[in-house]
Amino acid sequence: QVQLVESGGGLVQPGGSLRLSCAASGIVFNSYAVRWYRQVPGHERELVAGITSGNITNYFGSAKGRFTISRDNAQNTVNLQLNNLKHEDTAVYYCHALVRMVSYWGQGTQVTVSS
Repeated sequence: QVQLVESGGGLVQPGGSLRLSCAASGIVFNSYAVRWYRQVPGHERELVAGITSGNITNYFGSAKGRFTISRDNAQNTVNLQLNNLKHEDTAVYYCHALVRMVSYWGQGTQVTVSS
């Protein structure tokens, strides 16, 4: 059974950093493309970053230049480094993978940017 579990969220001041992690079980994560999304209540889920099975990375919107997506194959995780955080980055962050035509989401991790 495939499961994705996010961790690493928390409260951080503007300009600070956080490192989110998405741990997979039931699959070898580096065989699949993984995406990070975020969602603010009352808004649609927004794509933030993605990494392909060939480790090509893509960033979207305000994530460009501030966020970095990477794999840790030893830990079977995909990480999202968030730098220079802003108030508008406050959201629940989710990881997603499409595995054999089935869509899997984690439960999300809350990131709150506040002074």
